[in-house]
Amino acid sequence: MQDRDIISMLATTQKFMKKILSQSVAKRFSSTMRTGVLLAMCAVIGVASLIPSWQQRVQADEYEAQINALQTQNASTQDTLEILAGQASNYNDAITKLQLQIDGVIASIAKNKAAQADLQKKIEAAQKEIDSQRKLLAIDLKAMYVDGTPSSLEMLATSKNLSDFVDKQEYRVRVQEKIQDSLQVIAELQKQLQVQKAKIETLIKDMQQQQATLAVDRAKQQELFNYNQSQQDSYNVKIKENNAKVAELRAAQAAANAQINGQLVSNGVCGGGYPAQANSPWGGYWGCNYPKDNAVDNWGMYNRECVSYTAFKVYEAYGYMPYWGGHGNANQWPSNARASGIPTGSSPRVGSVAVWNVGYYGHTMWVEAINTDGSIVVSQYNYNWNGNYSVMKVSAAMASNFTYIYFN
Repeated sequence: MQDRDIISMLATTQKFMKKILSQSVAKRFSSTMRTGVLLAMCAVIGVASLIPSWQQRVQADEYEAQINALQTQNASTQDTLEILAGQASNYNDAITKLQLQIDGVIASIAKNKAAQADLQKKIEAAQKEIDSQRKLLAIDLKAMYVDGTPSSLEMLATSKNLSDFVDKQEYRVRVQEKIQDSLQVIAELQKQLQVQKAKIETLIKDMQQQQATLAVDRAKQQELFNYNQSQQDSYNVKIKENNAKVAELRAAQAAANAQINGQLVSNGVCGGGYPAQANSPWGGYWGCNYPKDNAVDNWGMYNRECVSYTAFKVYEAYGYMPYWGGHGNANQWPSNARASGIPTGSSPRVGSVAVWNVGYYGHTMWVEAINTDGSIVVSQYNYNWNGNYSVMKVSAAMASNFTYIYFN
């Protein structure tokens, strides 16, 4: 994946980003240093006493440059994946919360519809009671009088005396008032039930609208989540493709380096006095007890790289080491030295830094000894890509191709 592909995909993803957590000062500085100081990583090219051809050495270094570029792309892509994973978590949380709200609204709607149905039953029961009371009024009146509708004159004429008439009249009035009171109470209850029913209908309508709005919001969050997942899948595919290319390049480089007949005297994880653990001024620890490139050393070089080791050796031997972080890859050391007034030359000296200016990064070594046959013994880190320490004997012919920096 090319840088422009990453930028394009990030630009698209930014449309859906709501918030990106701020990084700590140390992490921001470490990220900034990683961009520049990455140039200080050494091309791990074997120093040999018998070299088949310059073309093979250049080819080997180019393999490592391609590997570094792919790994840098993977690191950038992994950072993007971490951002996307955070977004996905936020989208998923939003979807869950919206779904809980929707479920709550649906439950409320169901509850209110049940109340609505209950009120409807009560309204219908009240109406039946009204009709029943009206029928009872008519029946009672008819039971009192033969024709069912006696007039006051008829009641007076049939009464034995005035007192009997008054009693009949009062009874008639009381019956009518009782029935009318019952009808009024039932009618008032029916009216209240109708008002409650109307309120519940309005509430149900509002809840249904809220449910529809929440459903739209949930659909949007789901769309963002799905897009996020597709982006993650795309980036994961790119990382997988890059890893496959890295494996191919490493296999090709291993085949190329197998043709370089260098003579290793010794090797191991640590050596040369390189510390097991040291505090980085940029945060964290560096040293041979820590993975390669896990932190930046005191001079701006990545841990257990060839330039980190030679910077350490210069400081230990002479008490100073210029800060070349950000523009300190191995093949830049000669020009950096000359710019700082430090002499360079083509003859090896014990305690000088040998620079093999081949390929994209080059390689730096510390000159430990000079033999009578003109060969030299160098110590170094990251010769064989694993960030380990090694000591190597280099032929006089090969040593003549190096540039030497005389820090003393």
